[in-house]
Amino acid sequence: MSWEGDRKEAPGSMEDFLLSNGYQLGKTIGEGTYSKVKEAFSKKHQRKVAIKIIDKMGGPEEFIQRFLPRELQIVRTLDHKNIIQVYEMLESADGKIYLVMELAEGGDVFDCVLNGGPLPESQAKALFRQMVEAIHYCHGCGVAHRDLKCENALLQGFNLKLTDFGFAKVLPKSHRELSQTFCGSTAYAAPEVLRGIPHDSKKGDVWSMGVVLYVMLCASLPFDDTDIPKMLWQQQRGVSFPTHLGISAECQDLLKQLLEPDMILRPSIEEVSWHPWLASTS
Repeated sequence: MSWEGDRKEAPGSMEDFLLSNGYQLGKTIGEGTYSKVKEAFSKKHQRKVAIKIIDKMGGPEEFIQRFLPRELQIVRTLDHKNIIQVYEMLESADGKIYLVMELAEGGDVFDCVLNGGPLPESQAKALFRQMVEAIHYCHGCGVAHRDLKCENALLQGFNLKLTDFGFAKVLPKSHRELSQTFCGSTAYAAPEVLRGIPHDSKKGDVWSMGVVLYVMLCASLPFDDTDIPKMLWQQQRGVSFPTHLGISAECQDLLKQLLEPDMILRPSIEEVSWHPWLASTS
């Protein structure tokens, strides 16, 4: 990883600040609760990059004191071909942080499915396999993502790149971590997360991956997220598949394991990586 460290500069307009650091600012390509992502051209590298702009003055105290420092710590340490690389971090005197990152020009999985409909099973498998590799690496580093969704799975050609570690957490090595924090998006949240009971964040990631795979294959969500009590009931009942899509039995088996409502019975990421559907080339 070509991490270039932190640089603090004097105030000025956002455009001037970035220009003085060698970046020509372009269009907005994404927007979060406390941040936005803009395209930019790096004069130094002679290529387009993405810049995540986080306004420390605009966010609540919990975000500034807790989640933001975690994100900045985590993105420095991760280095994997299926995770968006962070090149540099800048901070301006007016409280804005700029994360200069690799640009994935293919958009995200959500837009891909929204515009093109369900993915062929072979294509979904190729992309999902890369997500499994990225999460296997994260969990191996002691990091839970906690906000896995189609919008955070970016595309660079045929490659999937995981992004947005804003809710990620470094898990303690000494004992089994149980969290009670609700993170991420309701549609992708595991039952135990929605119920607010102590849960294993890694198993929460595995559930969210199941929702991502389902969306890839079906171009719809597996459970109705507009009504939480109904959604919890649907999750307990188990996932069903549109018959006309012809999803293979092996793939359905993996999805049922990923979307297992009992956290104890749900597989770890290691167990997911061994599943026959992912191992087969067809």
